[in-house]
Amino acid sequence: MKNFLLTITTVSLLLTAGLVIGQNIRFSDPDTVIKNEFWGNLYANGGNSFFCDKTFATKGFLMTDGYIYPLADIRSALDCGTSRQCEQDNRYRQIASDLHNMVPARNRTEMKRRNVRYENLGEGVKVDECGIRESAGFFEPPERVKGDVARTVAYMVDTYGLPWLGATPVFQGWNRIDPPDDTELTRHRRIAEIQGNENPFVTQPDRMEQL
Repeated sequence: MKNFLLTITTVSLLLTAGLVIGQNIRFSDPDTVIKNEFWGNLYANGGNSFFCDKTFATKGFLMTDGYIYPLADIRSALDCGTSRQCEQDNRYRQIASDLHNMVPARNRTEMKRRNVRYENLGEGVKVDECGIRESAGFFEPPERVKGDVARTVAYMVDTYGLPWLGATPVFQGWNRIDPPDDTELTRHRRIAEIQGNENPFVTQPDRMEQL
């Protein structure tokens, strides 16, 4: 009997562990997730914009739900058609509902990130007031969130089979120079509680070197 119970417990733990490090399987309605879970739960009391680190109390008209791995690139990778057509695709709806990929961002910043690739642009490109560099379709985030970006992109690539949005060594370098801090870890824990799965590149950043 003890052996039977031990076996059941072990299987249960393995299944739970598989869920924790797997995909988002809890949510598949992006609009509802954005309204109820992202703004209504995760950022119900405000916070700081991801790229610019500006404090906000409520969403307001200056803020929007941003995506580190842009939705347009997800649609392109899935080849599911137009934005409206992709909304009928269950796979797209699952990926677009993943809270690990969502961040609060200023509308102006999100406009800059359309159809760009992540890259190290160097000192020759001027930084804006947020510490962002952008040039000719490339985007370099501020130093303080480079690791956050790298670990999120790696999660999306590894979890959903999406293509990299830049050179892999760039993301690996960002992961090394900007390891997970308390802000990232706290946000990650809250998302894991809400959504039911973790980003293993946050909990085990050394995994980036294996990609």
